[in-house]
Amino acid sequence: MKKVQLSPPLLALLLAIALFLLGGVLAPGFVNVEQAINIVRLSAFLGIIAAGQTLVILSGGEGIDLSIGAIVTLSAILVFRIVDGQNGMVLPALAVALLTGFLFGAINGLGITALGIPPLVMTLGMAGVVQGSILVLTQGQLVGKAAPIMSTLISRPLVLGIPGVIFIWLALGAVMWLLLERTAYGKHLFAVGVNRTASRLSGVRVPRTVLITYALSGLLSAFGGFMLLGFTQNVFLSLGERWLFPSVAAVVVGGTILAGGKGSYWGTMAGALVLTLISSLLTAVQLPEAARQIILGVTLLVLLSVYGRQRALRE
Repeated sequence: MKKVQLSPPLLALLLAIALFLLGGVLAPGFVNVEQAINIVRLSAFLGIIAAGQTLVILSGGEGIDLSIGAIVTLSAILVFRIVDGQNGMVLPALAVALLTGFLFGAINGLGITALGIPPLVMTLGMAGVVQGSILVLTQGQLVGKAAPIMSTLISRPLVLGIPGVIFIWLALGAVMWLLLERTAYGKHLFAVGVNRTASRLSGVRVPRTVLITYALSGLLSAFGGFMLLGFTQNVFLSLGERWLFPSVAAVVVGGTILAGGKGSYWGTMAGALVLTLISSLLTAVQLPEAARQIILGVTLLVLLSVYGRQRALRE
């Protein structure tokens, strides 16, 4: 009899459901519609930020984008300053933020493809450049104001008590699926992630694919910063830092292998749900902060060890 194997995204989704039900056992009152919507809402911000990380990890070459957190912060600060409380300035501010993120990501791609700098080194250096740019731009003073329409569209309930960020996240999921599964870029990205030499011999323009990947990562990170500003209505200099490691963890927990070439954004979305549920569950049982951090760290290590045996899975 043929053995049935569940896909990593489905496994992650089932794990998220199990964690939610477990929350009802450990913390009475945890399982309810309002709590479920809130968890999905928080997951959406992580999922959006992790979208670019998904593309980078799929591209292989030991790629992880360490500049994501800094670009998230810079994007939020740019929008905060340009909008300055005016609804009419939201779209121009978003355009500036997306272009800035795209350019920083493209520079990452150029450094990796043209200069041969390892991705971790290049993106770590870029994170420092972006942080320095933030200090030059702000001079230590965060001036501006989020527009009211951002809170309305992102944080407040729109339909059946569901906030706008969830609908935006689902739309992004559909766009990412189309990008990865229905475009030449997506096919080339998976091929490059599996074997760059074979891809080059097959006619794939590997440097261009890698360059586009890192540029898109920067753009999606900037979009994540815009969404976070709509939620928090404020900015601070370390806004994006706390999202860097979870963005990698969400991708891997969702079944995308770190060696590249195999995975999906649906998996990343499920991984974001799992990580948010773990954090929410630890908060709900009212453990001390130190205990929560230790348990969360150990749990993530276990999950990553289970999902992250990429070379064995490929063989």
